[in-house]
Amino acid sequence: MPNAPAAASALDVLEYLSRHAEPVPAASIARDLPLPRSSVYHLLKVLCSRGYVTHYVEDRRFGLGSGAYELGSAYQRQAPLARVARGPVRRLVDQAGRNAHFATLDGRDVIYLLEERAPSQPTLVTDVGVRLPAHLTASGVAMLSALPGPQVRALYPDRESLTQRHGTGPRSLTELRALLARTRADGFAREDGTVTPELSSVAVAVLDRAGRPLAAVAVTFRSADAQEEHVAELVGRARAAATDIARRLSPSPR
Repeated sequence: MPNAPAAASALDVLEYLSRHAEPVPAASIARDLPLPRSSVYHLLKVLCSRGYVTHYVEDRRFGLGSGAYELGSAYQRQAPLARVARGPVRRLVDQAGRNAHFATLDGRDVIYLLEERAPSQPTLVTDVGVRLPAHLTASGVAMLSALPGPQVRALYPDRESLTQRHGTGPRSLTELRALLARTRADGFAREDGTVTPELSSVAVAVLDRAGRPLAAVAVTFRSADAQEEHVAELVGRARAAATDIARRLSPSPR
C-alpha cells in the first residue's frame, strides 16, 4: 500500500482524466476509481488551484489543465526516452545484425530519437531528428494501432491527410483502418519499401501501463532478405527490446 494515500489518490485522478478525451463529472471520477465523493472534490480543488486540472463550470466537468501539459513538456525536454532506450536498442542491433531505430509519435509524424547502425548495413533516412509521416512507417503504424479509434480519426479526418511517398502507403481511410486492425492482430507493424525502396522494416510499440503508445522500436533490413523465418526472429527481438524499454519507463509499483 502507498505510504502517501493522498498523493496516490491525486495521481489516480490525473491518470483517470488523461484516459478520457473529454472532461468528465466529479461523480464519474468518484464512481470509477472508486473514491469517496468528498475526497474527490477536495483533490480536484487542490489540483485546480495548482493548474493541473481545469473546472468547466457551465458543464460541471473536469479535465486536465495547463499544469499537466507543462509537466509533460518538461518531461519531453529532458529526453528520457532516448536515454532509457539506448542500451536496449544497441543490444538489439548486436543481436540482430541489422539497423534499428527508436521513434515517438508527434501528431501525424514520427520523430526518430535514436538510430543504431549495424556493420555493412544500408544507410537509412531515419536519422535522429528526422520526421516522416506516421502512416508510412512501421514505427508510426505500430503506435497508431495502439491509439483509440477517435484519436486516430482526429489525426486523419480525411483522405487528404494521407500523404504519399514513392506512391505507396494507404490511400484511403478504409485502407488505413484495415492496416491498423491487421497490426493490432499481429502485434507488430511491417512496411516494405514505403519509406525507402528495397528496404523493409518491422516495428513494435512501446506501451505504458495503460496501454498507450510511448514510442516504437523498429528493425530495418533489405527486402530481398525477407524470409518469413528471419522476419519472425527480428520481430521477436524488437518485441523484447520494446518490453525492456517499457519496463524501464513504467516500472511496476512495489
